[in-house]
Amino acid sequence: MNADAAERRDEDCVFCKIVAGEIPSERIHEDDQVIAFKDLNPQAPVHVLVVPREHRADVRELAHQPEQLAHVVAVAGSLAQQLADGDFRLVFNTGQSAGQTVFHVHAHVLASGELAEGEL
Repeated sequence: MNADAAERRDEDCVFCKIVAGEIPSERIHEDDQVIAFKDLNPQAPVHVLVVPREHRADVRELAHQPEQLAHVVAVAGSLAQQLADGDFRLVFNTGQSAGQTVFHVHAHVLASGELAEGEL
């Protein structure tokens, strides 16, 4: 983890712990800005989370860093191309009533079939 990401870490955040390697995950991509790993409760045949290394509560905070937001989207597209036919749905749940359960911004990449009913 780079120094800036370490400064933007929430010690109680499960995704910060996954980024730091303290909690195992099935990582399928990582670079200096993001990690991507398989969702534990998939809602589609391909369901991957793209998580910035820096802790930001939600996509509204990430919007103030357009380069990082663009990188999340680019990684999502690349993963959909690698793991599926290139078509995908990209979802950011923002706020508890919108289904956000981990308050560290993350993009759900869903591909290869119909989206399952229910919460993301």
